Amino acid sequence: MKDLKDLCRKNIWDLAPYSSARNEYSGHSAHVFLDANENPYNVPFNRYPDPLQHEVKKALSKIKGIPAENIFLGNGSDEAIDLPYRIFCRPGIDNVVAIEPTYGMYKVCADINNIEYRPVLLDENYQVSADQLLAACNENTKLIWICSPNNPTGNLIDHDTIENVLDRFQGIVIIDEAYSDFAAERPMRVELPIHPNMVILNTMSKAWGCAAIRLGMAFASTEIVGLFNKVKYPYNINQLTQKQALEALKDPFEVEKWVKILLTERTRVIAAMKELKITKRIYPTEANFFLVKVTDAQAIYNYLVNLGIIVRNRNRIQLCGNCLRITIGSKGENEELLGALRSY
Repeated sequence: MKDLKDLCRKNIWDLAPYSSARNEYSGHSAHVFLDANENPYNVPFNRYPDPLQHEVKKALSKIKGIPAENIFLGNGSDEAIDLPYRIFCRPGIDNVVAIEPTYGMYKVCADINNIEYRPVLLDENYQVSADQLLAACNENTKLIWICSPNNPTGNLIDHDTIENVLDRFQGIVIIDEAYSDFAAERPMRVELPIHPNMVILNTMSKAWGCAAIRLGMAFASTEIVGLFNKVKYPYNINQLTQKQALEALKDPFEVEKWVKILLTERTRVIAAMKELKITKRIYPTEANFFLVKVTDAQAIYNYLVNLGIIVRNRNRIQLCGNCLRITIGSKGENEELLGALRSY
């Protein structure tokens, strides 16, 4: 890996971050707050939230097995996706490499930040080699994006391939593990201490059932987390989100129960889908969804919409022709879907 200073945009490295009122007295106890021009009434909503979310990170640290100083919290994963572009990539000069097909926000953020986006097509099994990814790089490649389990394909990217890329690439490798709670394989975040150029993304939106509170996370070296904190907006995680996150994190065993139920339902729904005449192929999945090739994705999608059942039509995505992405819902929702498809 190159020196972090050489990877970072010079203006970001030299940036003097905004110092919020809540940061300046850090380390001291206080009970009278006359520093932030807040209204003293309407407690508790009158006060600015903790800008570094210490309590939430402490709770996450115990569950994820990552030190709190190696955790960044963002307004959904979208903030953690956007920040690496703003920190490491010079607009109009640098580029990033990503697998294709994959989660669409990587390209959207590249386009917003005027960064060249270089997709590398997966093979028929939705895998890629390290050589292919590295061949797409040049001296101005700052980031490589790998989503595993991948979206919309559902499969894990080969672990040895990811290790190979981490060992050989001189820039930052970002591994999106939004769906790792549903996967049988050990998550890459446990290898964070041996890969200083690795950033792992995770979220409260999937297994934790907290999509509404918009809380994403990035696990990285303290130096990279420091850069994230330097560039983020001062109070990026509101107090309501922090409070609800702490409430959810009190009961990880409930989440484990949900995951087991969803995995059981995933097996059942896939088995039932295989019996349908419309099904051509169901791809292996390690997520809470699966990708299925059908006879006519657009027609089946329209039919389901008319019944009030919404799945994702991925027909126009590369390597996903005539494919639908179906999320595993409750048993009742899954039954309604299967019943509708049996009547198609």
